[in-house]
Amino acid sequence: MQRIRKFLKIGVPLALAAGILWWMYRGVRWEELTDAVSHKMLWSWMLLSLPFGVLAQVLRAVRWRQVLVPAGESPRLSTCVHAVFLSYASSLVVPRVGEVLRCGVLKRYEGTNFSCCVGTVVTERIIDTVLVLLLSLLTFLTQVPVFLDFFRHTGVSAGSLFDRFSATGWIVTVACGLFAVLCVWLVSRRFQFFSKTKSFVSDLRSGLLSVREVESPLLFLVYSVGIWVSYYLHFYLTFYCFDFTAGLGSLAALVAFVVGTFAVLVPTPNGAGSWHFAVKTVLVLYGVGQTEAVLYVLIVHTIQTLLVALLGVWSSACLALRRNKAC
Repeated sequence: MQRIRKFLKIGVPLALAAGILWWMYRGVRWEELTDAVSHKMLWSWMLLSLPFGVLAQVLRAVRWRQVLVPAGESPRLSTCVHAVFLSYASSLVVPRVGEVLRCGVLKRYEGTNFSCCVGTVVTERIIDTVLVLLLSLLTFLTQVPVFLDFFRHTGVSAGSLFDRFSATGWIVTVACGLFAVLCVWLVSRRFQFFSKTKSFVSDLRSGLLSVREVESPLLFLVYSVGIWVSYYLHFYLTFYCFDFTAGLGSLAALVAFVVGTFAVLVPTPNGAGSWHFAVKTVLVLYGVGQTEAVLYVLIVHTIQTLLVALLGVWSSACLALRRNKAC
């Protein structure tokens, strides 16, 4: 049973990502990829975008610590940063495991209350969800024609959803739905186990409500907005790496960013496959060629994923050397 659970947690998301990626890149000429990276890509813009990816995670750690303090926990900021770095890196292997892992890191290295940490993470996610929904609404209102075109191309229009879905679309949708149900079932079982202890429920509630008692609500809001502005700049600046996306503008990047943010919800490692497909479709709707759009999403997602992995490796090394006060 344990082996089956490990397979479902790791094997199924990887298989889903591999299937989508194979379907997208099955006709790609790989010499075009090497040529784009070697001769057509402006690496200076890519290097300029990477610090914003780091900044987004650091701001998330700073905001997390701000929520933990009213709950009676005072972990070191450096540990919070390492925990967030590791959470993102671990999610490259097992989707959604990072949120639990970062709470475990604080418990191990700072002695914080695990269930209280889980409560603060849930609070963070609720706030992020509200911000993303507001951003999506603003983007939709400014780019309604593009979104309607996107819905028509992807078969998401209300009147023709079932007629326009391809066989591949049905397979991907059913697979994602089944995996999501499985994740909910596993999480609910785990929560039922923990909830038998009254202290767990009390600590979880304390973490959820801690946001009401943060020292500076305005600073908390600044951190929250800063996280998503950093994510956006991390993505938008990569448009200038290629001549076929450099002229699309900030609003086109915002549409692609929002659509890509929702695509990452599909349970694959770092949104692999689903993010590629969603962003590629948006770029094509804005006039980018199919080949160029496919190359863009592959190059950008690969480099940004490598950044997440490197940050995770660095944090893992720092925490391993923590006793020697090396980091």
